[in-house]
Amino acid sequence: MRKPVVAIVGRPNVGKSTLFNRIIGERRSIVEDTPNVTRDRLYEETEWLGRPFLLVDTGGIEFNKETKLKDKMHYQTEIAIEEADVILFLVDVREGLTNDDREIANYLRQTEKPVILTANKAENNEQAEMDKYEFYELGFEDVQLVSAEHGLRTGDLLDKIISHFSDVESDPYDENKTKFSVIGRPNVGKSSLVNRVLGEDRVVVSDVSGTTRDAIDTPFRDQDNEYVIIDTAGIRKKGKVIPGVEKYSVIRALKAIDRSDVSLVVIDADEGITHQDKKVAGYAHEQGKGVIVVFNKWDLVEKDNKTMDRYIEGLRYELGFLNYAPVTFVSALTGQRVIEILDIIDYVADQCAKRVETKVLNNVIEEAVAMNQPPSNKQGKRLKIYYATQPSVKPPFFVFFVNDKELVHFSYKRYLENELREAFGFEGTPIRMKFKNR
Repeated sequence: MRKPVVAIVGRPNVGKSTLFNRIIGERRSIVEDTPNVTRDRLYEETEWLGRPFLLVDTGGIEFNKETKLKDKMHYQTEIAIEEADVILFLVDVREGLTNDDREIANYLRQTEKPVILTANKAENNEQAEMDKYEFYELGFEDVQLVSAEHGLRTGDLLDKIISHFSDVESDPYDENKTKFSVIGRPNVGKSSLVNRVLGEDRVVVSDVSGTTRDAIDTPFRDQDNEYVIIDTAGIRKKGKVIPGVEKYSVIRALKAIDRSDVSLVVIDADEGITHQDKKVAGYAHEQGKGVIVVFNKWDLVEKDNKTMDRYIEGLRYELGFLNYAPVTFVSALTGQRVIEILDIIDYVADQCAKRVETKVLNNVIEEAVAMNQPPSNKQGKRLKIYYATQPSVKPPFFVFFVNDKELVHFSYKRYLENELREAFGFEGTPIRMKFKNR
């Protein structure tokens, strides 16, 4: 199930970044009382009433302006609108309706997407209630009043936003199909790997990095198993993302990870692990997806009988949070070991969906506690684990009922996770754990 994308658009200085910060709950976008401060799109994952979504902040749209900076901002916003599932069209109720507002409204109506007309800076409630009626001229169903700066009526706005999510969140593929995404930096050979797995050239391959701009779904069957392979555009470092098309592809890649059961993190074996590889793998880990690390271009590496061990050791050092992920070494160019990938995907998908019986789970926890006593605080109060349950899978999620959750130290939590993995496997999948007072 992918997360819907909500884009905030409007002319400059109507409070888009302030609203963005208000909704995500932190000061992420730069906010100044000066037009054109937000020049590139920002996006952040947030949620409302348990419904997660990606929120995108954009630069302002101005018409009849000739400067290159404003052209770039306009183009960025067009991309955000094209990618969005819901559009927040922000206007300034204090300043009133402008010609730019009218032009933007005409453009948004052509998208045929849900548009929520939102009048910001409505601190003076009575005056705002009177002033909002002129915005009905824009032809939208309603006008939502908010004050992003003071947080007034933002809850009502969020209720309106999530009311449009049902169709977006639905998964077009049935549960029998294993969905896996192919993610990584540009030019690590993702599209070539996809072609090898599929056995035919269904995805354009080029030596120029960044060829794949969109996430491309390809359903296919292998023997009795059904899959959907999702090829994505490469994810660059933020400072190296070319304005426009490549920023668009980043959101597509994040959405592809959201929709997948398993993510293949493709690393260029010839170049080795980079900081951006960590970022790409980290997003899949944080989203609770199954992860397989694929070192591609293995044919280019000079090898001895310990080369693989050194690569795995380096991986565990650089990406310690992925110590559960299986590792494979392939060459999309020659086909070396590519045939093994689907077997690994099947295995990891099963691990992600594994459910442990409550009785067996608690036997393992009791034995773990007996072998390593839980921590205590300075006053001598010791953590007690009464019992544990597994309420969900994908990823496996465990709830521990304890006497005082504040006594849970991260090192003991890690110890319990290691014991769960030792007992039940869970190779290739993150494990989520929550401690609750009984």
